[in-house]
Amino acid sequence: MKRLLMLVSILVAVLALTVAAQEKFETDIVKTSAGNLKITFIGHGTLMFTFGGKVIHVDPWTKLADYTKLPKADIILLTHHHRDHLDPKALDSVRAEKTTVVLTETCAKKVAGGIIMTNGDVETVEGLKIEAVPAYNIVHIHTKGKPFHPKGIGNGYVITFGDKRVYVAGDTENVPEMKGLKEIDIAFLPMNVPYTMTPEMVADAAKAFEPKILYPYHYSKTDPSKLVDLLKDTKGIEVRIRKMR
Repeated sequence: MKRLLMLVSILVAVLALTVAAQEKFETDIVKTSAGNLKITFIGHGTLMFTFGGKVIHVDPWTKLADYTKLPKADIILLTHHHRDHLDPKALDSVRAEKTTVVLTETCAKKVAGGIIMTNGDVETVEGLKIEAVPAYNIVHIHTKGKPFHPKGIGNGYVITFGDKRVYVAGDTENVPEMKGLKEIDIAFLPMNVPYTMTPEMVADAAKAFEPKILYPYHYSKTDPSKLVDLLKDTKGIEVRIRKMR
């Protein structure tokens, strides 16, 4: 009997730790025409969406979470090949036999068995429409004269959840393809100076394509309050700040 009670206690403790590991992340719920979309803010450029019984991981990174304690993925989206976006260990933890990986050509050199999407491609994956948007630098470059993110290498993704279009930009600046987007309900725009955008660049892009909800993400040491101030007089865009350093 004592042994049984001990085993039960251990199981309860493990369950509590698992729940605690998942609850430490901020979450938002957005209503769509096909049910609730749950957004889990893992941190940096890493997100998790839960929708219609499916789990979508974006750029999972073990530096931010113990992925053995998070749900297995139905879909994994990889924006590009840099180590804080493509982490083999995290992929192994959330990838199952049923998992579909959507990735770039460069990522496919390191990850087998995925659906390769290039800039401009549109695919339907597990019933979700996914559009690949170019993600690249124009202004910010290495000292050797090369952009931190060259054109044609990385993707952002627009995912349609019911009647909501969600744009996860990846590592990019306020490029013309971004500013030309239409009917975006939720946008995640990177603000990691000098590798992606300044607050001014993010504000410029947001004013161009007018997302209803804007989350700055992957913002490292950049102060997100600067973006709030830049957009304080812009109607129709709600800026939400979450822990996404």
